[in-house]
Amino acid sequence: MTTLTESHRLWHNGRYLTWLLSDTSKGLAAALFGFAIPLLALIVTNDPAQAGIIGAAGMIARLLMTLAGGVLADRHRRIALMLLGSLIGIVLAGAFTLLALGDAMTFGSLLVIDILLAARSGLFDVAGESAIKEIVPDDAMGRAQAANQGRDAALQLAGGPLGGLLLGIGGWAVGVVMTLCHAIAALTAWMLGRQARRAGVVDTGAAGENGDDPDDPRRVVAEHAVAATDDLGFGTSASAAPAKRNAWAELREAFAWLLSRPDLGGVLLITTVVNLGFNAAITTVIYSLQQDGHSELLIGTLSASIGAVMLVGAVCAPLLVPRIKAGILTIAGLSVATVGVMALTMVTTPWAIAVVLGASVLLVPALNAGMMGYFMVATPTHLLGRANSAAGVLGMGAMPLAPLIAGFGLAWIGREWTLLLCAALCLASVALAVGNRALRALPVESRWAAHAKEFESA
Repeated sequence: MTTLTESHRLWHNGRYLTWLLSDTSKGLAAALFGFAIPLLALIVTNDPAQAGIIGAAGMIARLLMTLAGGVLADRHRRIALMLLGSLIGIVLAGAFTLLALGDAMTFGSLLVIDILLAARSGLFDVAGESAIKEIVPDDAMGRAQAANQGRDAALQLAGGPLGGLLLGIGGWAVGVVMTLCHAIAALTAWMLGRQARRAGVVDTGAAGENGDDPDDPRRVVAEHAVAATDDLGFGTSASAAPAKRNAWAELREAFAWLLSRPDLGGVLLITTVVNLGFNAAITTVIYSLQQDGHSELLIGTLSASIGAVMLVGAVCAPLLVPRIKAGILTIAGLSVATVGVMALTMVTTPWAIAVVLGASVLLVPALNAGMMGYFMVATPTHLLGRANSAAGVLGMGAMPLAPLIAGFGLAWIGREWTLLLCAALCLASVALAVGNRALRALPVESRWAAHAKEFESA
């Protein structure tokens, strides 16, 4: 890990800023596509159920590939994988642009391109998420995650109106901007590797903590796609393991470690339930607005209003995380989101929906910063990629059901009852959180490392 002082100033960390720019560019591409696909699916099919199938298929592909992505992130150079993922993103975004220009958008083509782009995210995004542990010290991780939450809020703030504006021009315009975003992400990932090389910092994979010689030729990745990135400046990778282990065994190790930790594993069921309930509620609202004839730009502006409130929450998060226990922040954030979903059943106009959803997500950045920051501190570097993927799969395993609940719910039982089902799921997550002693005990940022060590010897 980088040797940074306790008085580390995050915004003076050039490697973090480069990482943030790369991850933000990739995130904007994902935000645009995530906004465009549901609306394009509804425009093409005029059927919420079919749109839900497309959304669910993409989420399933991402979850499955996240498992493989975790193994890759622990075996190979994480920054190199960031670059490779962005290069593949350029190709897929370009293909999406050509499909839109050729007026070839159908249920089948949208299904395929959504699966491919989601699979790319699952396979390579874990590496980017894990690389930050080598860039930011533990005592600044909470602030880094809070800054990332602010970035995500800004993306949502810009992504909705921008996506709506681009869709008004045509689906091809979304594809062009996505391609440009992936190109920027690739360039900055390459720069990050060059910075690491100049600083003599090892781009860590599974062997990064084993003390192997980084100049050992065995560190060259066996897969030719990753090895090809050596010519682009990634000469500081960690050595590959002398003998490759079975990938399934590595995944089982990560799942077993994660589930054995009361401070981490017990939170995953809560995350699964609230992710399903809240995302199904948002998808239901988006589908119903489109079916009621509201424009893509208006729906995008609604998304921007949520992003604006989350940005405010992200600004407050660095003040809350060092002062309030992560467990308390989590329970408070879940409770506020649940009340918001309940209130959605009583409002139907776009601006009233914007106010309710905005209030619902006010504490989400602090919640995420606390939980994700603690997870990064508590997880050993050599296990981080697989642990990230395991947590993602366990915490978001039910997410493919969200667009199906929204699509089939609107078709079968209507908007109000679908939202009531979503509210019931969110309420269940609050009850689980209040009853989880390990979650309630999660401390403030300064005590994360010491708190995590208590479970290492357990």
